[in-house]
Amino acid sequence: MTAQVYDPTTISMTPAAQDHVGQQIAREGAKALLLGVTDSGCNGYMYELSYLSKAPTAAKKFDFAGEVRVYVQEANWDIVCGTEIDYVTEGLNSSLKFNNPNADTLCGCGESFSIRGT
Repeated sequence: MTAQVYDPTTISMTPAAQDHVGQQIAREGAKALLLGVTDSGCNGYMYELSYLSKAPTAAKKFDFAGEVRVYVQEANWDIVCGTEIDYVTEGLNSSLKFNNPNADTLCGCGESFSIRGT
């Protein structure tokens, strides 16, 4: 068994997620992905993904394999810092999975989460 190590100064992305997100960015004719959160769901927050044609203001930039660029706006950074983005297949379904060390609880359907201390 290995321990998952999170770096709170960055976000990370597995090779499978890099491949998937890179394909989606190309399909959308975009330049990057914006990872955000919104107040929603039964547990407090939901991840929100948007494809971008240009860099947003007041955002952190992360480059993966020189091909995939992800932005996180400063307002969302405390919630998603340290998150690992993965692409998983379970049965016939495939989706992005967010391994967020800041998340305290997840709702039953996995669509929303809460943050420690909120």
